[in-house]
Amino acid sequence: MNPTTIIVLALILVVVLYAIQIYNLLVRLKHNVTRAWSNIDVALKQRHEELPKLVEVCKQYMVYEQETLERVVQARGAVAEASRRGDPRALGRAETELRMGLGHLFALAENYPDLKANDSFRHLAQRVSQLEELIADRRELYNESANLNNMRIEQFPDVLIARLMKARTFDLLQFKEARQDVDLGALFR
Repeated sequence: MNPTTIIVLALILVVVLYAIQIYNLLVRLKHNVTRAWSNIDVALKQRHEELPKLVEVCKQYMVYEQETLERVVQARGAVAEASRRGDPRALGRAETELRMGLGHLFALAENYPDLKANDSFRHLAQRVSQLEELIADRRELYNESANLNNMRIEQFPDVLIARLMKARTFDLLQFKEARQDVDLGALFR
């Protein structure tokens, strides 16, 4: 073999190995996003199971607050549906509604001393609050994974491999109240 053939074969080998490395990285990023979404889904399901218990305890005390309780139940259903479909935009909207409903529910609970003193209510409220924090942490991880994936599939030369493997971008999961101040006065009207 002449030296030119060896150099050409070596360059082809380097390009092929580099393309394989890019492909493997893109696959890993895609699976990181999927895993992060699954982690959010687990926390959402846990909260989904706790909310009916919380609403039931509240119903015993909050006879005049049916609208708030129904709002939480409806938002819970919307979150479950968006999560099942894997739709980050719909999930973000539904989560915003649910969080507003829960905020309203907890604010109203302040008007019911017997409810606040109820061990079940305190335990469930604490559990739901812990799950809210867990969901926020997992949302951050999901958004980071989705953003890394989205950046890589748009960078050159990764974009060439990404197009061949039909890699897709992922929507970020955003909740509106994260950017808005809560109107505490409106909660107590």
